[in-house]
Amino acid sequence: MNDSPNYLYKIQPARPAMLTEGPTPQEETVVGEHFAYLQRLTAAGVVFLAGRTLNTDTSSFGIVIFHAADEESARQIMLEDPAVRQGVMRAELYPYRIALLGNLLPGG
Repeated sequence: MNDSPNYLYKIQPARPAMLTEGPTPQEETVVGEHFAYLQRLTAAGVVFLAGRTLNTDTSSFGIVIFHAADEESARQIMLEDPAVRQGVMRAELYPYRIALLGNLLPGG
């Protein structure tokens, strides 16, 4: 495991109806950019895990667990996420300690 501190950012749709009524064309584009951004960070060894809950009510959320040198760098990574930067998702940053890390999930 990397010695850099770990962080987690939680994201939720700025417009909850995006999950129940479907995304607008602009939201769909931005969510695609968001996914590509996280793919690049994962390939670079920055992101450990990214995913979302499968419910579609207002409690739905996604998380990104990642390495960063410090809180300022972590905040910058979060703010550069296209979904956050373009206001499709709102985000909250937390310092995070991984206590246990198992093998890949089945099908992962």
